[in-house]
Amino acid sequence: MRVSLTTIGFSSLRNPTSESVGSRVTEHRCPSCERSFATLRAVRVHHSRTHGTNLPNRRCANCETEFHAEHERKYCSGQCREASTSRSGRQNPNYKGAKTVGECELCGAAFEFYPSDKSGRYCPDCVDSRTWQKPPVATEADNPRWKGGKRDVDCVVCGTTVERYPSNIGTVTVCGEKCRREWLSETFSGSGHPNWKGGGNGSYGAGWNAVRKLALKRDGYECLVCGATSAEIGRNPDVHHIVPVRWFVESENHSREDAHFLDNVVSLCVRCHRKADFGNISREELRSLIEVADSDSST
Repeated sequence: MRVSLTTIGFSSLRNPTSESVGSRVTEHRCPSCERSFATLRAVRVHHSRTHGTNLPNRRCANCETEFHAEHERKYCSGQCREASTSRSGRQNPNYKGAKTVGECELCGAAFEFYPSDKSGRYCPDCVDSRTWQKPPVATEADNPRWKGGKRDVDCVVCGTTVERYPSNIGTVTVCGEKCRREWLSETFSGSGHPNWKGGGNGSYGAGWNAVRKLALKRDGYECLVCGATSAEIGRNPDVHHIVPVRWFVESENHSREDAHFLDNVVSLCVRCHRKADFGNISREELRSLIEVADSDSST
C-alpha cells in the first residue's frame, strides 16, 4: 500500500505515541500499519522497505509542505527557494548602496545613477540630446605622437630628395625600389654579406690557363664523372682543383701557382663540379678518374 506523505504527517512522526505520560518515549509506531518500533529510525527503515515510500523528514520553510530529503534542505523545491529568497535592494548580493544623486556638468540638473554604471557626470537628457561628445583634436602638433611631420632626406643611391616621416627614417634612406635593390646589391656583396668568409682566391696567377687547356685535352672535353660532353654542356667543362687553391695560398711553403699541375685538376660539368666542391665526390675518386684518363690518352 502506497502511503501519501501529506496524510502520514511529519509532526506525528516527531511526536510518536507513548504509553506513559511524562516519561521518556519508548515506543514508535508505523503510521501505515501501526506496528511498534523502539526507535524512530527503525520506523523509517521499516516504512521504506515494507510500504515502499520514505517518510517525510523535512518541512518546507515556504509552503510548509512535508517532504523527504537525504540531506539538509530548507525548501521542498527550487520554486519555493526562489519565492522565499528576495534579491531586491540590500538582499541582492551585488547591492552597493543603490542609486546616488549627482549634478549634471552640462545643465546642472540633479539626477540619480548607479555608481557601478557610470561616474555620474551627465544626466540622461544631456546624454541623449546634447552634442557634448566632441572628438579630440589630433592633427599635427595637437597629436600626442607628433614629431614634426615629414622631413626632407636624400636617397643614398641617387641623391634624390624625398619626404619621410621620422618613424620611417632609418640609417639608410632610398627613394624607391630600384635604388633599394641597388643599395642591397652593393652593401651585401663581398665582405658586406653576413655569410662572408674571406671570398675567393682572386686571380689564379701564372700557369693556370696552360694547365686548364692540358686538362681539357686530356679528358677529351668531357666530364670525367658523368661523361657529359662539351656539346651537351653548351661550353667546355669546368676545370676543378682537387686540392683547393686556397690551401696553397694559406700554406707558408707554397704559392698559388703551385696548385696548377696536371694531376691536381680534373674536368667536370657544372653539376659534378658543385658536388666536388661540397665534398660529395671524394678526392680519391677524382684522382682515380685522372689515372684512367691518362692511360686512355697515352694509348
